[in-house]
Amino acid sequence: MRDVRLVNVCKSFGTEKVLENYSLTIAAGDFFALLGPSGCGKTTILRLIAGFESVDSGQIFLGERDITYLPANERSINTVFQNYALFPHLNVFENVAYSLRIKKTPKDVLEQKVLKILQTVHLEKQAYRTIDQLSGGQQQRVALARAIINEPDVLLLDEPLAALDLKLRERVLVELIELQQNLQTTFVYITHDQDEALAVADRLAIMNHDGKIEQIGSPVEIYDRPKTAFVAKFVGTTNILKTKLDLVDKELRAVFEDSYLSLVVDQEVVAQRSVGSKLTFSLRPEKILLTGKAGQVEGYDNFLTGSILSVIYHGKSTLYRVRINNQLIMEVFDQNGSQSSTGKIEVDDAVYLHWRSTDLVLLSN
Repeated sequence: MRDVRLVNVCKSFGTEKVLENYSLTIAAGDFFALLGPSGCGKTTILRLIAGFESVDSGQIFLGERDITYLPANERSINTVFQNYALFPHLNVFENVAYSLRIKKTPKDVLEQKVLKILQTVHLEKQAYRTIDQLSGGQQQRVALARAIINEPDVLLLDEPLAALDLKLRERVLVELIELQQNLQTTFVYITHDQDEALAVADRLAIMNHDGKIEQIGSPVEIYDRPKTAFVAKFVGTTNILKTKLDLVDKELRAVFEDSYLSLVVDQEVVAQRSVGSKLTFSLRPEKILLTGKAGQVEGYDNFLTGSILSVIYHGKSTLYRVRINNQLIMEVFDQNGSQSSTGKIEVDDAVYLHWRSTDLVLLSN
């Protein structure tokens, strides 16, 4: 296994700069996801790695080998496209066998390899069906089998589940994870779907609209400890709280501008900040306890009062939008079920929000 490295890569299309001095390292054997909004350059990065596009400047390495100007067919890198790009006139077996036939692989070796790969993706019973006889999930697995038949060092996946419905996506995601673990091949997964990226990836790179990397980390790091407001808002739902640091009763607290409201903060987090510093925090809606009764709750050191603006039922949870004052509206997720703390809460009801100071994540912007 070999890692993939992009070093100071620049790429433009006409007068539009897509990537500028872009650097990224994808460790060998990782299931790595590139996550970002449409148009941020994700697919361009994939096509540069694959060799379908050439860089304007910079270098691309596969292990220690410089592959910047190497033809696509010499890179030991295969791609699964969003539309799968299967041959409709060939059956499943022949679609998967295609590259082996091009290489004039002996018939017995070819049959052995194809049947083994089809077993890996659970398609051995569909080997001689035509493509139009398969479901969307089965077609996706044919595309995967065809891509891995030559045992590439890297498999690139360009939004491969976009054409599938929600239930099928969930099932295929599990199959993808198991397949990558079995093969130990480096997977680079391109998506704008945060749930997909969090589910499959060992590590993620979050890109902004300008094609810059905002943060790289594990799914837990990205979700629980976002570094910027962009990451916090793009990956999941969050409350962005803009405050400034001030002394309240001889304690450093985060105070909302134009408001008497203040927040208890982790003193270690703000220890290096001076009074008057502007602070932006992320607070995930599921970290907030919502109650219909006044009073402090043990274990929660922050407490605000508000009124319900809207109630949105999501099945397993309910989203409450709560007006704290004219400047501040907060969102709260409450898990539905017998352990729910909210009881029956409706629009215009007075409610009470509780959370721990340690759940406030200080952002860099």
